[in-house]
Amino acid sequence: STLAIALPSAATATISTSLIVAYLLHKIMHIPSKISTLIGVGSSICGGSAIAATAPVIEASDEEVAQSISVIFLFNMIAALLFPTLGTLLGFSSKSGEAFGIFAGTAINDTSSVTAAASTWDSMYHLQSATLDKAVTVKLTRTLAIIPITLVLSFFKLRKNKDGQKINLKKVFPFFIIYFVLASIITTVAIKMGVSADFFTPFKELSKFFIVLAMVAIGLNTNVIKLIKNGGKPIILGFICWICIACMSLFMQHLLGIW
Repeated sequence: STLAIALPSAATATISTSLIVAYLLHKIMHIPSKISTLIGVGSSICGGSAIAATAPVIEASDEEVAQSISVIFLFNMIAALLFPTLGTLLGFSSKSGEAFGIFAGTAINDTSSVTAAASTWDSMYHLQSATLDKAVTVKLTRTLAIIPITLVLSFFKLRKNKDGQKINLKKVFPFFIIYFVLASIITTVAIKMGVSADFFTPFKELSKFFIVLAMVAIGLNTNVIKLIKNGGKPIILGFICWICIACMSLFMQHLLGIW
């Protein structure tokens, strides 16, 4: 299917783009390497989850982690508000939700913002959860990249320090992917056994409520004024990574004939 082809190609292209851009801007703009790494992986993979997994591997300080997360979530909030309108202007199909789902899943940093934007698109065009299902599938495929990237960073860190420290897989494995897969299996098996799809409607509504709750919590913990005053270069880095990922996502969809 189109989605099966789009998933690995779009995910690989956008992740590679962000990491390369982050590295180049680190060299050009002289941004501290740890902040560049955190923003790079946060932009390309899974926002706060990727930063949380990467931070102990590269021994980032609490301040570096907080600054990187603030940058990522600043553009997450903008994307969640802007992307549904942008998708309409770009002429994405309002019937299947596939194009916008792939766009949101590849071009928005954090899972909560991906689901918020995809849910908005579903609401705008009365698609139930068609867009959300595709967007979350694409996003969780991207999220799997946390594992190889943190392992590679661990390898280089150990090679540099030569202190014999071991990698803690519990800190780098994104366990929420397992919960997502389990929920999908339970839903599929239950429907195959004759349980009505309407039975799961309350759970979908509850999940949307928690998404809104998470977005509010993120907003309340983001000091935009402090971020702008102290994080000029990281904000520029995050912005350029975000724009490059979005452009690469559109290019891949055009290349694959989706948009």
